[in-house]
Amino acid sequence: MITLYNTLTRQKETFEPIEPGKVKMYVCGPTVYNYIHIGNARPAINYDVVRRYFEYQGYEVIYVSNFTDVDDKLIKRSKELDESVETIANRYIDAFYEDVGALNVKKATSNPRVMNHMDDIIKFIKELVDEGYAYESGGDVYFRTRKFDDYGKLSHQSLNDLKVGARIEQGEQKEDALDFTLWKQAKPGEISWESPFGKGRPGWHIECSVMAFHELGSTIDIHAGGTDLQFPHHENEIAQSEAHNHAPFANYWMHNGFINIDNEKMSKSLGNFVLVHDIIKQIDPDVLRFFMISVHYRSPINYNMELVEAAKSGLERVRNSYQAIEEREAIATDIEDQSNYITEIDSILKQFEMVMNDDFNTANAITAWYDLAKLANKYVLENTTSTKVIAHFKEVYQIFSDVLGVPLKGKDSEALLDEEVEALIEERNNARKEKDFARADEIRDQLKEQNIILEDTPQGVRFKRG
Repeated sequence: MITLYNTLTRQKETFEPIEPGKVKMYVCGPTVYNYIHIGNARPAINYDVVRRYFEYQGYEVIYVSNFTDVDDKLIKRSKELDESVETIANRYIDAFYEDVGALNVKKATSNPRVMNHMDDIIKFIKELVDEGYAYESGGDVYFRTRKFDDYGKLSHQSLNDLKVGARIEQGEQKEDALDFTLWKQAKPGEISWESPFGKGRPGWHIECSVMAFHELGSTIDIHAGGTDLQFPHHENEIAQSEAHNHAPFANYWMHNGFINIDNEKMSKSLGNFVLVHDIIKQIDPDVLRFFMISVHYRSPINYNMELVEAAKSGLERVRNSYQAIEEREAIATDIEDQSNYITEIDSILKQFEMVMNDDFNTANAITAWYDLAKLANKYVLENTTSTKVIAHFKEVYQIFSDVLGVPLKGKDSEALLDEEVEALIEERNNARKEKDFARADEIRDQLKEQNIILEDTPQGVRFKRG
């Protein structure tokens, strides 16, 4: 039984899908005017874990995450670079796939783009106008916020509270300061489309409502995104979607916490705006992912190199213990008197499932993985090892790896096994036997230059990436 925290109700609830065995999930994706920053990476990773855990529990997950490829930021970038909006969007969509692919994020079932849904958006807006939920004014189309009785139910704000901070910007011709834009009249030289309201382009909020409706239907199971999207973006999505669809928009809302950089809010003005494209040139993407899931998704997370190094050490601990288990596999036998280890492994797996069932608590799931690593390190010290126990260790390691999306071996691990390295290790072993310690040390240093660190253990020589 999976429980999750529903922002809509402000409490944990048992997950009950609309269709048995199926999860329809929509996650707000990036505006593709630049490389994604570390704040974009967090929901990509966190909700990828949510998806993976649902799949582990036997659900079919339809995972939709959009690209906003028509937006003020893209238009501004288009003018700066003297390139078309579409050209810029295509470039950064490709970069997005490259960056999140490096972070081992599974491809979405679909990644709808605004440009490909313009007819759907125009039709959706027209139907809102026809039903009186929207109106044309000065070439723009606005949503009548007060006509939707439940406005504010996600952010838990009343219309009276919201009115205090609402204002009408210069050039807007709203009936009410609380109304928001569905369609923007085209300005000279801007990208635009023909519509019954005149040439223009959609507002930001309407895009997700239409793409979610087109891809997943009137009501979806889970809508997810960053905390910063809760208001006004998600609040506006609910209003326009439920007014149009005459049905609940999403049964569960999930929001991940903010990222701070060295205890400060990330912003361009502070000069601490960190792009994933740059980070993964310096930091192993597997380490970055492990770091991201080391904190519960709803909690804020502080990015700094000290904490990243701690995550690196933790991941190495897990991988080294798995490597030790693999090495003992070659000499394992069919002994039957080690069932106590099977029981302990099952207990750790049960703990992992229990914390993941409780609002996808990846921080505690990693603790369970450390417990498994500790048990594995204890087990390899046994004089004899069982094929059955070794197989069960490997099975549970793989479950943890698959659900959390962190590979059991680094991307360079295969390079450690090439003939040249194996020959050098064998030569070093022979040199030690012949007491040629100078040659043994020379080989150790040679391998160290290739970031291969040798460790002498009672079970023989082991190696790891430095």
